[in-house]
Amino acid sequence: MTGPRGFGIVGNGTIAEYHARAILGLDDARLVGAAGRSPAKAAAFVRALGAEGVRAFADVAELLARPDVDIVCIATSSGSHAAVAEAALEAGKHVVVEKPMTMTSEGADRLIALAERRGLTLSVISQRRFEAPYALAKRMLDEGRLGRLLLVEAHTPFYRTQAYYDSADWRGTVAEDGGALMNQGIHQIDLMLWYGGDAVAVSGKLATLTHEMEAEDLGAAVVSFASGAVGVLTASTSLAPGFPPSVKLYGERGAIHLEATRSRTGRCRASRRRRPRAPSPSKAATIRARSRTTTTGASSRTSSPRSGAVGRRRLRAGTAARPCA
Repeated sequence: MTGPRGFGIVGNGTIAEYHARAILGLDDARLVGAAGRSPAKAAAFVRALGAEGVRAFADVAELLARPDVDIVCIATSSGSHAAVAEAALEAGKHVVVEKPMTMTSEGADRLIALAERRGLTLSVISQRRFEAPYALAKRMLDEGRLGRLLLVEAHTPFYRTQAYYDSADWRGTVAEDGGALMNQGIHQIDLMLWYGGDAVAVSGKLATLTHEMEAEDLGAAVVSFASGAVGVLTASTSLAPGFPPSVKLYGERGAIHLEATRSRTGRCRASRRRRPRAPSPSKAATIRARSRTTTTGASSRTSSPRSGAVGRRRLRAGTAARPCA
């Protein structure tokens, strides 16, 4: 592929705007346009961007039919990711999909196989690995500075009001939201697997304690890794007032405690959506890195830290607790 890459965005919410702002900041990319649940919402989204030449499409099909769209970013509700990604791949587009890539590992298998058949890149957004403290911890772990890894803890102690779940019909459902582990906790699942390696067994417990909804608002799991290390994972949207997510690594010779630098408490308490500021550096870096994989071959897709195969690993770990609930 030569020249600027053409991007299309499916979704008109807060995360879609993060994608749009990051793409607009790339020298080798062009935002062609966006589509969403309705033409009116897509038009309002594009107007708010205030960028010249960006179009609002009537629907996803119109966006996918555009020959100048090379890459599709999917930033819709979690449960719709699989169907939109499949349509984009079938249309011959490279795909950058927000977490989770699908709601089941079987769905991830289908998308990975389709991308491989079509010779396309399927990439999953999860920006934590691009943040300097987490990358440094990984490097120290790989260099043996902590000795043999013994324990990984990954915690997501968030708070969401009932109004948050009532604000959209998909929120709090198993099929569309996925619950605290799949929706809010999946970033920490990704980091746990990045640090701990291959998981060989997972046991867990889910509960819905403080909200009226179908999915869990608290999940906990114990993970056994092939190396012999143990992982402890928790994720919740019930823990008022809400605290930053954290990862703790314990080795034979030392330990590392990492905590996100910005609490989400303010956003957790908000019942109405706020327009975001410029995308975080890690989110922008993730989108930039994923867009540039479109010029690579299949070997880069399988080794990429955000490849579909890695997204599938997170799904398998995140869903393993559900039958035990």
